[in-house]
Amino acid sequence: VMACHLAGVPTAVATCGTSFGDEHVKVLRRLIMDTEGSAGEVIFTFDGDAAGQRAALRAFGMEDKFVTQTFVTVQADGLDPCELRLAHGDAAVRDLIARRVPLFEFAIRGVLGKHDLNTTEGQLAALDEAAPIVAKIKDTGLRARYAVNLDRWLGLLDEGFVLARVRGHGGDPRRRRPARATQDASFGRKEKDHDPNDPVVKVEREALKLAIQRPALCGPEFDALGADAFTVPAHRAMFALVAACGGTVAADSPREWAARLREHAHDEQAQAFVTALAVEPPQTAAEPDARYAEVVLARVGELAVSREIAAVKARLQRMNPVDEQAGYNRLFGELVGLEKRRKALIDQAGGG
Repeated sequence: VMACHLAGVPTAVATCGTSFGDEHVKVLRRLIMDTEGSAGEVIFTFDGDAAGQRAALRAFGMEDKFVTQTFVTVQADGLDPCELRLAHGDAAVRDLIARRVPLFEFAIRGVLGKHDLNTTEGQLAALDEAAPIVAKIKDTGLRARYAVNLDRWLGLLDEGFVLARVRGHGGDPRRRRPARATQDASFGRKEKDHDPNDPVVKVEREALKLAIQRPALCGPEFDALGADAFTVPAHRAMFALVAACGGTVAADSPREWAARLREHAHDEQAQAFVTALAVEPPQTAAEPDARYAEVVLARVGELAVSREIAAVKARLQRMNPVDEQAGYNRLFGELVGLEKRRKALIDQAGGG
């Protein structure tokens, strides 16, 4: 507290060796006249160590006792305000206060930080733990905005799904459902659950048809796409089958190529899918040529890169560019490269 006052933050107060509790809330509310229409702010400042992080999350449990906005600020390198002032001066303490974040955001990001958000399983587990926190927000508009933010931070790119998960909670974390149930309900979908008229699904299927019916037109460009370029599980499995047979660059005549794929298919369902793709007419009135194949493959690649861009942006939004400067800059450089790649693919598909 003395460090804050000396640094030019005269409104700092402390609990004097006791944990922050309900009585402190009552005193603070009287001091700042915490009523409807109040323009005040409550900023919790905790030590940057693990104990301080836990204390900040405990304070979140009392957020609903305040009418005014509540924020939290924690020094990333573990220094408390006194140590921060001694090491970096008064301005560093003032900057610490200026970098405050809403208590809800801090609590949500704290949950996300415990999970590997680069995997679907981690995203779903984080969503199950964070959704009750968002559901506690009393203001409906603010609650919806945090649900949208949560979707971006997770990198799910499905606002409706996240909003539904938030609505499914009554604000009590004890009502949390396991991640596996969510995954089975919404992500373990069979091919029939995908809309065949979805433009993304249609262009993926078209690329697979070309790879089977006109492998000579696809060349190494199809093989370079990778299984992750396909969103439908059956499409990814078909790409893997093509790759296991040497890729389109190793194809024989279309008839022999389709026969080889059927021979290596692992079950009757996969064999039937090969046959369906081999006889289904292309989505063009004219005979498919090299330019048509180039446009289709570029479109599939562009959609895949766009998903990568969205995932990288979600990771950037979860990072603090000041406290994690090196990692942030590295990831931003990766984003720039992906944007260039996406533009090249858009240009490649243009005019087709």
